[in-house]
Amino acid sequence: MKHAPIALAMCLVALPAAAGDAPATDREAILAMQGEYIVDFAFDETVALQAGYERNPAMRSGADETVIVIEDRPGRIVLQHILVDAKSQHVTKHWRQDWTYEAPTRFEFSDDQTWTVRAVPAALGEGAWTQCVYEVSDAPRYCGTGRWEHQGGISTWTSDLSWRPLPRREYTKREDYNALSVVNRHTITPNGWTHEQFNTKVRRNADGTRVELVREFGFNDYQKADGIDFSAAYAYWDATRDFWARVRSRWDGFLRDGTGAHLKTKIDGMAMIIPLFTQASTLEEGGAVSDGEIDAVFAEWVEPAGSTPVAGAR
Repeated sequence: MKHAPIALAMCLVALPAAAGDAPATDREAILAMQGEYIVDFAFDETVALQAGYERNPAMRSGADETVIVIEDRPGRIVLQHILVDAKSQHVTKHWRQDWTYEAPTRFEFSDDQTWTVRAVPAALGEGAWTQCVYEVSDAPRYCGTGRWEHQGGISTWTSDLSWRPLPRREYTKREDYNALSVVNRHTITPNGWTHEQFNTKVRRNADGTRVELVREFGFNDYQKADGIDFSAAYAYWDATRDFWARVRSRWDGFLRDGTGAHLKTKIDGMAMIIPLFTQASTLEEGGAVSDGEIDAVFAEWVEPAGSTPVAGAR
């Protein structure tokens, strides 16, 4: 089902001075990720790096997902993913990806439930886009920086190596590692786009040592969807987009204007997800949510990260 464009929810953010020089071909590639998709998620552990390690079974799942442009400026594009269950029409606000051209800083997963803001080295950031990915509550996940390549009519972006926390598919099942070392690659295809993940599962120790357990390849395939009703997703976003813009502005205070964020929740983040999703439901039902109610959630569960890097985090 096709849907009329949704009004953009614009954030008040400071852009790098060079943002206006972002290549048009790069912008076109990023904007090509918007649309309605059937998504297949596949993760396979490949190379065992420790004696006695047994590779875990492959993981397969799928979803129907729409990707909406919620901000579009010369040097900044923000894409919001929303899941819809085809049978029940149940909607789940999913992950978000922010793209910034020649970003001066980015956040990095530096310790348990902690993301620290650090400068992007000039040599890495020149001519490059930094992609930052966020949780369903708009809490941080990871960032990566890289350049788009456009060869033979194919557009591909490859990140540098960066850290991210355990994925939702494993943090309730695994205690043998506490971080992923990742290179991400996005490619625009004739019928959608793909997200490849070159992961290494790592145990980072407090003394600065690391143990690499196993490599993993992740492949997320976004194929354009026909005949799927995404109207519930658009209705949800129409009702809640201003609320989520207010939530993003709170996170920006830590991740764009501050030193970073430390979450006082358990690793699943549900202590923040539940109240924020409940507030969004209130708006869906025609109610109101005050700034004070949003601030109360952040005051309870988020605090600034320290400016000193944690030993063993890099």
